[in-house]
Amino acid sequence: MVHAFIMVKTAAGKSEGLLESIRGLGSVAEAHIVAGNYDIIVEVDTEEVYDILKAVSTDIQGLEGVTDTKTYIAMD
Repeated sequence: MVHAFIMVKTAAGKSEGLLESIRGLGSVAEAHIVAGNYDIIVEVDTEEVYDILKAVSTDIQGLEGVTDTKTYIAMD
């Protein structure tokens, strides 16, 4: 199992709507609006590292209003 955290920046006023869309994605374990440099933090659990890439590049970055992401893969 691969566990990762994806930090998501959104366009102004888009965080709440995107949160629901992100929570609906199959690999997403949890997602929360946060304060700081990014707007949403997403926890993802997948079988392979490649699936993390798909979750970020296709699923999350493909949503209208997402402007940037940063991915951290858990090492423990």
